[in-house]
Amino acid sequence: MSLKTIQLAFEVAFVLSSFVLNVSHGLDAKQVIDSPLITSKIGTNRTIKVDINGDGDFTSVQAAVDSVLPGNNHWVIIHVRKGVYRERVHIPENKPYIFLRGNGKGRTKIVWDKGSIDNYGSATLKVEASNFIAFGVTFKNDANFGTPWTTQNQSVAAMVGADKVAFYHCGFYSAHNTLFDNKGRHYYENCYIQGSIDFIFGRGQSIFQSCEIFVVGDARVKIHGSITAQNKQTLEEDSGFVFIKGKVYGIGRSYLGRARGAYSRVIFAKVYLSKAIVPHGWTNWSHNGTTKNMFHAEYDCHGPGALTEGRATWSRQLTEKEAAPYVNIDFISGKEWLPVYY
Repeated sequence: MSLKTIQLAFEVAFVLSSFVLNVSHGLDAKQVIDSPLITSKIGTNRTIKVDINGDGDFTSVQAAVDSVLPGNNHWVIIHVRKGVYRERVHIPENKPYIFLRGNGKGRTKIVWDKGSIDNYGSATLKVEASNFIAFGVTFKNDANFGTPWTTQNQSVAAMVGADKVAFYHCGFYSAHNTLFDNKGRHYYENCYIQGSIDFIFGRGQSIFQSCEIFVVGDARVKIHGSITAQNKQTLEEDSGFVFIKGKVYGIGRSYLGRARGAYSRVIFAKVYLSKAIVPHGWTNWSHNGTTKNMFHAEYDCHGPGALTEGRATWSRQLTEKEAAPYVNIDFISGKEWLPVYY
């Protein structure tokens, strides 16, 4: 190996290590993770191509998932080329280590139109396997279920019910209950999430880094919508949603969150909040218990929706020291399982 080749290798290693350091603290992150970086980090040569026009191994995303052997323990790439795939996709528990790579959230779309009496039954994407990554894909549930609070009002775009799951540059669309962040440790970066009522909900332990949250008003209900409905049930439970940077805006009015569980935990840190956020900020609507155990908090947010006057009395404005444990990738033990840290 020549001296020049060795020098180049050291330079590449230095750049990658510097990149990882930049993303380990959410407030200091200056770079974003792209598909080539993830691909290089997972170190696989197994790629299944999905093309709706037939120029691939499969024309269906689910057919590609079905082809992965049960008990899979090595990363496999499912490359979904541009197009609108009208289907439901299920990543079963026995098929971990799948990297679902699209051609961009504006080009690769998985769409279904299922309404249901429960969140599991309606999901366009259902992830139940650990070590799953999606990049550059839109997941949409475009069910027209009519008036909210009917027996068919659940229309989930994605249900994330496994540990160690990450989404990069993905889109999530629905009218109601868009992203069911059900359980496990999750990471979302540069994603777009749209909805009206409880559209990020569940009891996951998740970081939303530099995401866009778009509020859609729903004139059919008297209450304002709510971006989050976090369901932490006990003090000991490791769950909570942390939003770092990014922005909240839209065409409707909404609360930052409501308590779905007695210990509901949500933090917005350095996020731009538009007038889409109502002055009260947070609500305990539908929760009959005490508010003293809730952890609904903001840290150094900005914009017209970030004014603290009129905020819910139980909500908190954190200091830098108080916010520090939440705005670090260690909140989800990310250095142990996110491929960019390998």
